[in-house]
Amino acid sequence: MGSGLRRNDEINGNTMSDKKEKIVAIKGMNDILPADAPLWELFENTVESVLKSYGYQKLVTPIVEETGLFARAIGAVTDIVEKEMYSFEDSMNGDQLTLRPEGTAGAVRAVVEHNLAYDGPKRLWYKGPMFRHERPQRGRYRQFFQFGAEAIGFAGPDIDAELIMLCRRVWDDLGLDNIRLELNSIGNAEERQRHRADLIAYFEANIDQLDAEAQRRLHANPLRILDTKNPTMQDLVNAAPQLLTYLGEESLAHFNGLKKILDANNVQYTVNPRLVRGLDYYNRTVFEWVTDELGAQGTVCAGGRYDPLIEMIGGKPTPGIGFAMGMERLIELMKGQGEPAAPSQCDVYLVHQGEEAQMKAFILGERIRDAGLDVVLHCATAQGAGSFKSQMKKADASGAAFAVIIGEDEVKNDVVAVKSLREAAEGGQQNSVPFLEAVDYIVEQIVGGHDHDHDHDHVHYHP
Repeated sequence: MGSGLRRNDEINGNTMSDKKEKIVAIKGMNDILPADAPLWELFENTVESVLKSYGYQKLVTPIVEETGLFARAIGAVTDIVEKEMYSFEDSMNGDQLTLRPEGTAGAVRAVVEHNLAYDGPKRLWYKGPMFRHERPQRGRYRQFFQFGAEAIGFAGPDIDAELIMLCRRVWDDLGLDNIRLELNSIGNAEERQRHRADLIAYFEANIDQLDAEAQRRLHANPLRILDTKNPTMQDLVNAAPQLLTYLGEESLAHFNGLKKILDANNVQYTVNPRLVRGLDYYNRTVFEWVTDELGAQGTVCAGGRYDPLIEMIGGKPTPGIGFAMGMERLIELMKGQGEPAAPSQCDVYLVHQGEEAQMKAFILGERIRDAGLDVVLHCATAQGAGSFKSQMKKADASGAAFAVIIGEDEVKNDVVAVKSLREAAEGGQQNSVPFLEAVDYIVEQIVGGHDHDHDHDHVHYHP
């Protein structure tokens, strides 16, 4: 039978020693490894804390939505809908579905579906992965993570200013001082239509200077031509009609009101008349926070007002404004300030030798966790349980403040050895502590000594 199996493998071009081909992640969809996790956690905790301080509430929406939501909200003639969305048909029922390419449409869909704004305006925030099928490059991925905030039901320029100042507070709290604010107003639909007609006429008169992409966009989405990065078109674009000169009284008053609040709060900004939005639902205020430290992908946060969007999705006319910040790009900026110190996995590392010592280590570990501390208990690997020496190396590498050691002698005398791993002043001091007093001793050493930075409100220690 063995030879028969071998022949079948050979017929199929395989041998028993063949290695399976390694499966790797899809290009542009990246793993977040444990070494980077602390920086992500720092970023997420900081942003969530700032959002909470401004009264924003968390909203979680599905990753998959009906394709029609994005076609209606974003606009059918956009790069996102035409080329970048991951769309598919549900084989079970024929539904046309899409992995969300951005967060605003889903958030507004949830507001409309659940009538969240029935009792007044809402401040909402979300975070999570977005998906766009585009060529991966630095700062631009096929799966990328965003924090977003949406303020629904507020009509004045004050909420625009609040969102901008909220972002500034995030940068300040993260220590990022290399991000600048660009600001513009794109008015209302009627003002944009007048500008659009003149813009098309201007570009048609200079069509020989337009590249292929600009010519494709000329009649479908001419505003996006203003955002071109093609160096040969910069003079042409700079001389194009500026939308700011088409603004009516109300749009100008809104924009001036925003600038007045920002000026009063010492928020530095540059009015960029070329800052536009290719999405159908934006109006009036648009803004971007940009940096020069990430190459071509310099926008780390973009936002704007979208008063028409809720009605477009089927709700009652309701004003709205929001922003989305790219987590990968901002974390890359944070890395540029220096890698954070290696995080500690735990407060206490439990070292043990022998079956009875292992049982005591399990019991003690649970009691220490009951007291609100983080514990890693040494477990056997494929190479075995490991010697005291190898276990102590792992204890030191864990970043723990203390190693708790239980061996044959400790079991016999009903004690544990508590060894300091971090305090140089103690010189690696090791103390013998009765088993029943070990938890109190360790908690006093760590919490009393301010070595532990976790929240101890959840302590529920049962000796």
